[in-house]
Amino acid sequence: MSQPKHLRFSKAAPEVQEQQLLKLALANPVNAQILRRIPELPLAQGMLVSGCLYQSAWNGLLGHDPKRGILDYDLAYFDDSDLSYEAEDAVIQVCAKAFADLGVEVEVRNQARVHLWFKAHFGLEYAPLQNAAQSLERYMSPCNAVAIAPDGKGGFAIHAPYGFDDLFGFIVQPRGDGSEVSPESYAKKTTRMKALWPELTIVELGR
Repeated sequence: MSQPKHLRFSKAAPEVQEQQLLKLALANPVNAQILRRIPELPLAQGMLVSGCLYQSAWNGLLGHDPKRGILDYDLAYFDDSDLSYEAEDAVIQVCAKAFADLGVEVEVRNQARVHLWFKAHFGLEYAPLQNAAQSLERYMSPCNAVAIAPDGKGGFAIHAPYGFDDLFGFIVQPRGDGSEVSPESYAKKTTRMKALWPELTIVELGR
């Protein structure tokens, strides 16, 4: 039985998967515009992360509009010189103006201060991070843990601590043993994902 076309990169070499992720992500013009503008903004270690990338990839592999189903565009940065909400909010406001013409919600978060509010929001402990890319290691599912950042040389650096097999295999499963994943968040997100991309295989939390 032949493999479904949308899974054609699920077992490809990592370097091929990386190239395809970049190609599919940049096919979404919003991703391309945000990445082009990051170097002009006060975003230390600025990178585009998660949903807007893997969802653009799924859409492209399935022949959908690359922007289909994307609620927002997550932009991570890391600045531990000032962990106040006011400092982060100042950056958020600058970015809001810079991306206003795109007509989408760009959610900007300083990864250096996530540990200050995470437990109150999700009920789970969250140790301080050392850099922006490290945040990917804490994501709900391996397929979520991808980022693209300008490399300062006119190209891009791709971060994927858990690789690309789940992303290109259309598999959503809890990270690790699931003990650091919020059941409520996982259920909510996977239900929405399955409705939009029925081709997904969802692994239930706790299995």
